[in-house]
Amino acid sequence: MPRTNTVIIGAGQAGLAMSRCLSDLGLEHVVLERGSLAQRWRSHSWDSLRLLTPNWMTRLPGFQYAGPDRDGFMSVPELIGFLEQYAASSAAPVLTGTAVRRLERSGRDFRVVTNRGVWSAPSVVVATGYCDLPVVPAASRGLAPSVHQLVPSNYRHPEQLSPGGVLVVGASSTGVQIADEIQRSGRRVTLAVGRHTRLPRRYRGRDILWWLDALGVLTQGIESVHDVERSRHQPSLQLVGRPDHSTLDLATLRHRGVQLVGRVRGITGHRLSLGDDLVATTAAADIKMADILMRIDRFIATTGVAAGPAEPFNPTWPLADRAPESLDLRRERIHTVIWATGYRRAYPWLRVPVLDAHGDITHKGGVTPEAGLFVLGQNFQRRRNSSFIDGVGDDAWVIAREIARSMVRVRVA
Repeated sequence: MPRTNTVIIGAGQAGLAMSRCLSDLGLEHVVLERGSLAQRWRSHSWDSLRLLTPNWMTRLPGFQYAGPDRDGFMSVPELIGFLEQYAASSAAPVLTGTAVRRLERSGRDFRVVTNRGVWSAPSVVVATGYCDLPVVPAASRGLAPSVHQLVPSNYRHPEQLSPGGVLVVGASSTGVQIADEIQRSGRRVTLAVGRHTRLPRRYRGRDILWWLDALGVLTQGIESVHDVERSRHQPSLQLVGRPDHSTLDLATLRHRGVQLVGRVRGITGHRLSLGDDLVATTAAADIKMADILMRIDRFIATTGVAAGPAEPFNPTWPLADRAPESLDLRRERIHTVIWATGYRRAYPWLRVPVLDAHGDITHKGGVTPEAGLFVLGQNFQRRRNSSFIDGVGDDAWVIAREIARSMVRVRVA
């Protein structure tokens, strides 16, 4: 049975950042990846997807974007190439094609059973990220069998879809991007809108994430929020990364011909009942965005940082007439439904008692109640940007130092 100091599960940005930090501290470890390096980016992304964060934010411990287009947005193949270079730069000990079947306690060590053998280690870092299984509402089971259902991880491009109209459910970054792409292909698209976080791509001459970074919003810690669990389940930013730095929001989609409706409440065959919350939901997103833009304006006035002229705030509503209370898919000729309603984690191989009632790993800043077991890359793990490529490195360093301290404690004991 091979033994090492630390087993890292997952070779995406979180696992590779963890590996680099441990290497810099001279700590032996191995990285186990069920597929290829950056497997989730390879298997869960549609063809045209680009990062929502600009290239200057593509920063990991000891490595960062060094190309000529700092303000651009990486495509998925470019990101995979970046992560491959990162792994090579530190000779990360990655074992691909190695799927974890069981993780359990064995005395002072953990026993990690894989399809390619068993590893033993006193420390394990679960770095599999927070996107795993798509969340599909139970109401989907009432949909007529003739309607094709997809989740974003199965979507690649509009040409793969059945002929006819498309209903996209969910208006965060994934939902609005897919709805926009399908509409541009010439199809009729309806978008069911739930909670979302509206932001402009650029504001007063700079990328919105530059402003959030300067304001300290992205590095806000868990100790400074009232309800960290609520913060961890906030919808993703309604942004798109494009060469023209354009903004994609509900008003833009409506202008291009996408029909906006409220959230899906129930489904019977081809008929959907819809919430009457569309105006309230979009108004709430508008209010939050207006607050952020006012904070940026105050920051500019206080610091004198270079910025463009003030820009008018355009509310989403009023956009059109009252939203419908129901939707007849047959009458609207909608033959495909795409559920862009988020993801959840599943750990069927985890045999250590650290899961909460929702199946999530219980932790405090990545440190679980089980000595030696850590988690990395979770939403708002320690800071708002913990799940960003730009934020996972700080969390990785915290865990790496904790692993180093635990080794010292063991030696002293």
